[in-house]
Amino acid sequence: MLELLLIPVGYLIGSLPFGYWLPKLFAGVDIRTQGSGNAGATNVWRTFGFKLGLTVALLDIAKGAAAALLARWLADDLIAVFAGLAAMAGHWRPLFLGFGRGGKAVATLGGVGLALAPLPTLAAVGVWIVVFLATRYASLASIAAALFLPLFSLLFEVSVPVLVFTCAAALAVLVLHRTNIRRLRAGTEHRIKLRGRAVAGV
Repeated sequence: MLELLLIPVGYLIGSLPFGYWLPKLFAGVDIRTQGSGNAGATNVWRTFGFKLGLTVALLDIAKGAAAALLARWLADDLIAVFAGLAAMAGHWRPLFLGFGRGGKAVATLGGVGLALAPLPTLAAVGVWIVVFLATRYASLASIAAALFLPLFSLLFEVSVPVLVFTCAAALAVLVLHRTNIRRLRAGTEHRIKLRGRAVAGV
């Protein structure tokens, strides 16, 4: 029964809003008033540049990995999967931001994936890099990587709980990116510059 407490612990770890804290600390800006309004790495990158965006992304990856690894160490794959999903939920609706708008949990998913299915996740990261460099659409790269993650998990024969997690996580990424999908279809989605602070539209 005590193992179940690892799930809310995962949510608390995921709720650490680095995408809000770092811009506030270094620039005195509430990231939720900038760009897309998301407190995630992509919006930080779009608004403040690559270095701060990458820092946020790495911290978001780390919290996803920490939530899943802690649960896997103290329990098993099933609890680790639920703790990982809870971390993603925490990133999306952080307790420390009053359950307000967070990020879209892609980096946090990456951290959970690295903890539970490292080889499939690294392969999915490769997909993200290729799609992003080809299009400079972070949203499209995230969607593509999320969709390929279950396929790579099948290829590398992960455990059943982890495979189910990758499918659920891919669905969650699709749902959270539904506005991006509409903008991609309309040709109005934002591209990210590889250098500089801001981003131009299509």
